[in-house]
Amino acid sequence: MKIPFSTFQHMHEALRPQLLSAFERCVETGWFIQGEEYTAFEAEFAASCGLPYGVGVGNGMDAIFLALRALGIGAGDEVIVPSHTFIATALAVRYAGAAPVFCEPRMDTFTLDPEKIEACITARTRAIIPVHLYGQAADMDSICRTAKRHGLFVVEDCAQAHGAVYQGKPVGSWGQAGAFSFYPGKNLGALGDAGAAVTADAQLADKMHALCCYGSSEKYVHEYAGVNSRLDELQAAFLRIKLRCLAQWNAERQQIAKKYLESIQNERLLLPVTGGQRNHVWHLFVIRCEERDRLRAYLAEKGIGTNVHYPIPMHLQKAFSDMGFQKGAFPIAEKLSETILSLPLYIGMSDEEIAYVADALNAF
Repeated sequence: MKIPFSTFQHMHEALRPQLLSAFERCVETGWFIQGEEYTAFEAEFAASCGLPYGVGVGNGMDAIFLALRALGIGAGDEVIVPSHTFIATALAVRYAGAAPVFCEPRMDTFTLDPEKIEACITARTRAIIPVHLYGQAADMDSICRTAKRHGLFVVEDCAQAHGAVYQGKPVGSWGQAGAFSFYPGKNLGALGDAGAAVTADAQLADKMHALCCYGSSEKYVHEYAGVNSRLDELQAAFLRIKLRCLAQWNAERQQIAKKYLESIQNERLLLPVTGGQRNHVWHLFVIRCEERDRLRAYLAEKGIGTNVHYPIPMHLQKAFSDMGFQKGAFPIAEKLSETILSLPLYIGMSDEEIAYVADALNAF
């Protein structure tokens, strides 16, 4: 049996008529940038996060970067980010002109460890970016308490956690702003690059809207030195259709994960853990294994696709070599990078496919 790590075939086939209709509708209007679909999606997506304001942008990294810029964060400032996450989180800080400060994650949930944040705070710290990694929220109550105590902003990186909640409150609604990616592989994915920021602050939303459109809120009048990062009309139309399916898709992901958790029984493997007071929307199903590379090769021989999120910790990436870190600087991030493995999990995955993966893992 051949099982891909991921596929969009099942979800897109079911939505094909609606997606084609949306394409035709956009072509017929002749309005391709910041039109009615864009405005409607911003409002609908923000409402799904329990917030009044959304700002559609070009991608998830820009959503973080623009939120930081709108908050006045730049040169000379420091922003705390997890040591274990996708590099876009830290790159967004760099693009804003600030310096990323790495903080280790919890070993069980892989999310930012709130008990380690205090040691990372200096006189230059301006913000914390918790990442809701792999589909579950970080410990937002503790993180927000620490931020409030030190007068810091919180910008949530929600790129992997569409629909996740913590203490009944949606991710993205805890801090000053939440940043989302709609990269095609996300739980809510466009048919290309796309992103959005959400906020309860009208002034912050207005400034992000201006910044993403050349720093202009009035045509040819530029208040800020902005950028060009706008969610295009066609992607907004596609995302409006897919947003209506998000809860159903997340429920399906949760069922697949439940079957994995019940059927994988191998003492060589550490299964993922859901932290307290939160759900898990399973953007990724990530296990740990001391013999990760051998396990991955073994699964490949059986036709099972896997991935590693992420194989090189950020502090050891060449892009951040100027920070001077050596191996051993962030041992938790390094340990995770050496042992984690993401299993297949996608909409339309059959019970037979789930059982095949579980049986292969149990036989390892």
